[in-house]
Amino acid sequence: MKSKIIKSSGNVFVDLGFPPDEVAVLTLRAELMVMLRKLIAAKGWTQSQAAGELGVTQSRVSDLVRGKHERFSLDMLVTLAARAGRTVKLRLAA
Repeated sequence: MKSKIIKSSGNVFVDLGFPPDEVAVLTLRAELMVMLRKLIAAKGWTQSQAAGELGVTQSRVSDLVRGKHERFSLDMLVTLAARAGRTVKLRLAA
């Protein structure tokens, strides 16, 4: 059986067929989670240290580091970014 290869749109959520409104939220959540994981790694924080800095429990940091996206709302991720000293800016594309 021969597999058909389809070129990606560049956004996995679009490729999976999510509607545009969900694509926007899922993309923002994914980008914020990646940024937060990179920040934790760059700072060399343990999960306990990150929890203290972000004002959450160590288990929440574990969920973040392990990519458990379903456990984080967009609001919570923006809050964590702000607590980490980051400013979240939204760029609207035409």
